[in-house]
Parts: sequence; C-alpha cells; structure tokens
Amino acid sequence: MTVPPGGPRSFACLWCGRTWQPRASDDLEAHARLCPDCLGRAGENPFLRFRLHAALEARAIRVGDRAPAAGADEPAPVPTHEDELVPYYEAGATEHDDWYLRRGRYAHGPIHDVAWQMELDAATTWLDGLPLHGELVELAAGTGWWTALLATKGELHAYDAAAAPLDRASERLLAHRLRAHLHLRDAWEPPDRAVDALVAAFWLSHVPRERLAAFFAVARAWLKPGGRFAVIDSLPDPSSGTVDRLPPPAPDLSRRRLADGREFTIPEVFYAPDELAAALRAAAFRDVGVRTTGRFFVLVTATAA
Repeated sequence: MTVPPGGPRSFACLWCGRTWQPRASDDLEAHARLCPDCLGRAGENPFLRFRLHAALEARAIRVGDRAPAAGADEPAPVPTHEDELVPYYEAGATEHDDWYLRRGRYAHGPIHDVAWQMELDAATTWLDGLPLHGELVELAAGTGWWTALLATKGELHAYDAAAAPLDRASERLLAHRLRAHLHLRDAWEPPDRAVDALVAAFWLSHVPRERLAAFFAVARAWLKPGGRFAVIDSLPDPSSGTVDRLPPPAPDLSRRRLADGREFTIPEVFYAPDELAAALRAAAFRDVGVRTTGRFFVLVTATAA
C-alpha cells in the first residue's frame, strides 16, 4: 500500500501486534489502533468492541471540529486545564513530598495527620502485597514515592511527563540502592510493548471524566493478557490538600497554590469506586477489585482479559 508523504503513520495493532499502515488519518483503524482483521472481530471481543466505539466517537469529534460553526448555539466546551499539569509538577517538584509527609502547609493537626499516615501505610501494604513481577511500568511516577517499592518487584520502567520530579525519583532510588529505568513519557502516549504489570498512583484524578474510557484503553494496551493493573488515588477529603486550599474554580478542577505563591488550575476528578469498576470492566479488564482505605485513598486492581 502506498501512502503519500505526510500521510498517517503506521502503528502496531493494540491487540495482535501486527503493523498496519492506514490509508488516511480518519480511517477507523487509525483511531482504534487496530488492524482490519481485529477491528472486524469487534463483535466477538469486549476490548475490540470498546476500541471500535472509542474510534467512532473520536472520528465524530474530529469531523465536528472541522465543520463550520453553526450559529454559536452550542455551549463552549469547559476547559480541562490538562496543559497546566506538567508546569505545575515541574514548578512544585521540591514540595510534592510534603503532601505525603504532612509537612508545612499539608499538616492538619495530630488527629487528621495520624489518620492520614495510617491510611497511607495501609495503601503501601496493599500495593506491596499485590503479585507484581516481571516487567513493570509506572505511569506518572512523579518524585518516586512508589517507585522505590516497585523497583523491588521486577524490572521497572518509571515514566513521567515532567523532568524535575523524575530527578527526585532518581535521588530516591540511589538512596535506597535500587535501580529502575526512568524516562520522560506522557501517560497518554500509546504503549510500545506489552508488560506484566502497570501501576498509576494519583494519576486517575487528573484524567477528565470524558477521557476515562480512553485512558483505560491505553492501560489495557500496556498489558499482556493476564497482566495486572494497580491504581492508588484520592478520595474527596478536605484534609487531603493544603490548609490554605483554594476553592475549586469549577467541578472536576482544582486551583493549586505553591509555596512560592504561583497558582495553577489542573484537573482533579474524584471517581466513585463503582464508577471505576464499571469503566474497567467495559475496557476489557476482569477480576476488578475496588476498595477504599476509609477517608483518603481508593485502591484499584484489575487483570487484563
């Protein structure tokens, strides 16, 4: 098949791994990242069916973006402010561990902070007890709070879109005399291989609701059949953030102020356990387990079908 210069790039099918060259960027295969054979089996397989539905939606949105505006009767989409995530985490890399350690502006007094520490210990014990082994990927690794633990489980590749937090993750690994592969990579970037386990801590709360299914498709594509997906994230407790927490500018958004006074608006979505479980099953995960630690954290595990 001949593709004109500047045409769509080839890709590896997310299901069978076959390399496919789409004829045009609006082909369903290009949106679904599935070869025609796998796309044709969408009626037989939940994951393939999910990718087909996501591709149809994505193509419809793209066509709608190109269509001329009609009368401006449609409400303007609400900005998700995802573009502020990397600047926020770059700027605050030196203070993000204060959130875990309840230091400075994150200290809420003995009662709340002891409860926090107990639940953080429970989340750590839960993650440590999961059967994670082989090749592991950690998305949105940040300053490496969980990276040191995961590095003891297998060959770990820890990715983040911000460089400054990864520098601190590297220091943490060196302090523990542990090794991992640390690289700049956006959590939304399509995977280049399938691995045994995928971990994302405190990333789902930055995924807008309308993109949750798309991210779970990325997560499923990272995993071999039977691979383990593990998530730790936040519950909406007022004692989770800073004592001078700013009011949210809109639903599913957070206005964050750093110690130096700089402010950023970023996505902050608190997903209900039932909502996460349903979305994972729709994305071709099985053995889905979702529970909370009480006030602060939600713990999620699932297996790729």
